[in-house]
Amino acid sequence: MFRRSGGTVQVLLAHPGGPFWTRRDEAAWTLPKGEIAPGEDALAAARREFLEETGFESTPPFHPLGELRQKSGKRITAWAFEGDADPARLASNAFEMEWPPRSGRLQSFPEVDRVQWYGLDDARRKLIAGQVPFVDALERWLRGDG
Repeated sequence: MFRRSGGTVQVLLAHPGGPFWTRRDEAAWTLPKGEIAPGEDALAAARREFLEETGFESTPPFHPLGELRQKSGKRITAWAFEGDADPARLASNAFEMEWPPRSGRLQSFPEVDRVQWYGLDDARRKLIAGQVPFVDALERWLRGDG
C-alpha cells in the first residue's frame, strides 16, 4: 500500500511479530506477505495475506512490482496499490511457537506487531535488503519509467 501525502510518497511497512524481531528495526521491516496456496492466484494470495496480516483491505487497481528471490530461496511477487490506513487500527493474525526455547510452553504472537508509513528513502533503510528493489520499482512506476 502506498499513499501520497504532502507531495511525497509513503509506503506502509510491517514489522514482524514474535520474540526474534522485538529489538530489531533497521533492515527488519517487510512488506505484508505470505504463502500462495496450491492452485491459488498470486494476486488473490497477496490480497488475502495483506488482509490477514494487517486487517486492512486492498483495493484495485494493482500495479505489478515484479518478483524477487530472497536469500532463503523463497520468491516474492509484489503489487502496489494506493490507499490509506491508520497504523493504530492494525489487526494481525497470530502464530504459535514454543517460547522460551525448550520450555515446552506454546505462546501466541501477532504475525505483524506494528505497521508504519515511511517515505521511500526511509523505507529502503527499514526494509530487509532483499525487498528494497520493490520500493525502487514503485518509484520508477510512479515517475512513469516502468
